[in-house]
Amino acid sequence: MTTRHQNRIAILCSKQTYHRYVDQADLQRLHDLAEVAWIAYDEQAEVGQVLSETDLAGQIGAATGLILSGGAPRITGALMDLMPDLRIIGDMDGDRFANRIDVEAAWARHIRVVDTTNGTSYPVAEWALGLILISLRNAGFHFRNIMAGDAKKRHEDAGYLRGDLTGKRVGLIGCGHIGRRLMKFLAPFEVDIYVHDPYLPREMADALGFTLTSLDNVMSGMDVIVCLAPLTPRTKGLIGKRELDLIPSNAVFVNVSRGAIVDSDALTTRLKRGDIIAGLDVFDPEPIPSDSEIIHLPNVFLSPHIAGVTAPSYPKMFALMVDEMIRFLNGHEPYFELSPRSIANRRGTDYEA
Repeated sequence: MTTRHQNRIAILCSKQTYHRYVDQADLQRLHDLAEVAWIAYDEQAEVGQVLSETDLAGQIGAATGLILSGGAPRITGALMDLMPDLRIIGDMDGDRFANRIDVEAAWARHIRVVDTTNGTSYPVAEWALGLILISLRNAGFHFRNIMAGDAKKRHEDAGYLRGDLTGKRVGLIGCGHIGRRLMKFLAPFEVDIYVHDPYLPREMADALGFTLTSLDNVMSGMDVIVCLAPLTPRTKGLIGKRELDLIPSNAVFVNVSRGAIVDSDALTTRLKRGDIIAGLDVFDPEPIPSDSEIIHLPNVFLSPHIAGVTAPSYPKMFALMVDEMIRFLNGHEPYFELSPRSIANRRGTDYEA
């Protein structure tokens, strides 16, 4: 086990970010493990107020770990060379695309890199489940009717005829942190889960009890289809007219990832056939234009990209990062390490194991 005096953890972010993310109880857990220093930094500051890499390294000091978030500058190989004690770098918000950390430079220097942006995965997975249930019951249709003064139940409606989630076939497009948490939420419903994710380690299917399959199989053979893929050059426009035409009648399509993964015009056209139901937290473009046809379709439930935006998700990212630092500094393996596989996924590039 490590001792407190052996480690220094530097938190590098803006003042606004610090007060939004850092919970004092979690900060105390970090203090119990290491000397902790917060360096208030805003990369958007006026010229002359931004530190040189040498000056920044001097403020960071002999840090074992570095925690980053909004306002932090890019951590380059040159800056890493100025911090020879550095063993782990973590980003709380946004570095799954490796924008704030030169991960290749870190790997070359045997510095571990972790990312806890997945703190937002918890509310997104909850809202994904919510949209599944709402869509299976065709709640958007009933809400519109009530608002129009018609509160009558309709026993011929799809929500009445096929609205149960229990025992359904659920297909996930993408299975990162959100997908794996959603699986936990789906477990009590005894659903069969099928996943399309070319970046997923194959052994995970056996470990978590789902079936890996093709995108066409997910689109054509499920009662519920949930889009969870990140937006990358490879996934932009992934779901177009051909894929949407594969969706069987009476199925539900949910998107809580990014609107641009789906061809919006093709989705609107498919929904106008009236035989499927959609629950959409995202759309392309956003905000949804006020004259968009999709707003008025009776078989659609819409929310304005709110799935990951909850106040508790910000300190959750810090809590997960403290967990990572505690694990690593006590000689254990981190949970949320960035790897060549995860970076390839986020960049939409090929990955070979």
